[in-house]
Amino acid sequence: MTRTAYVLLRHELRLLGSLALWVGRRTHAGGGGRTFGHARGQGASMFGLAFVCVIELLGTSVMLRDWPTVEQAMPVLDVHTILLVAALHAASAVRPHVLTADTLRIRRAAHVDLRVLLERIASVRRETCTPKSRRTDGELELAVNGQTTLTLELTEPVAHTTFFGRRRQIRVVRFSRGRARPPGGGPQAGVRPRPAARAKRHSALPVR
Repeated sequence: MTRTAYVLLRHELRLLGSLALWVGRRTHAGGGGRTFGHARGQGASMFGLAFVCVIELLGTSVMLRDWPTVEQAMPVLDVHTILLVAALHAASAVRPHVLTADTLRIRRAAHVDLRVLLERIASVRRETCTPKSRRTDGELELAVNGQTTLTLELTEPVAHTTFFGRRRQIRVVRFSRGRARPPGGGPQAGVRPRPAARAKRHSALPVR
């Protein structure tokens, strides 16, 4: 098995595992701490994408009725696609950001898991940003529904491993965050962000 195939298979298994956790109303927080959900903003778009896949499934079954072999294979691929779309949303829902006494764990679905020591955080500010078309060196953007709501600046870079294993040094992280829940809280499938003052009390971070 090639490196690329292994990475893709591992990611798909993580997505399916997240779907199982979502159905069971459990989270993948690990280690305790306060959790911050970040999946609400993408729910409508993800389910809209799943609906489009369902329409495609119905359409292709009609167009390929004269090619029975292909017609039998396409529903399998389409159902697999729908399952992965649901699993991608589930991965964001069950893998929230986690804040402990000394570390902030920033996550995005099943493919980003960045741990930042609190002592390395220079500032946290609320700002709504749209991801840039070109990646800026030293910045990590984790948009939800096409935007980020928090910008985290670090005193020194932290290492981030990309999807295919390349290491990057990150000094600025832009991400989205919902309301905090205490250790042992339920699924973070969607919570509305609190106003900045209340968010500051719950996050213990210098939000401004």
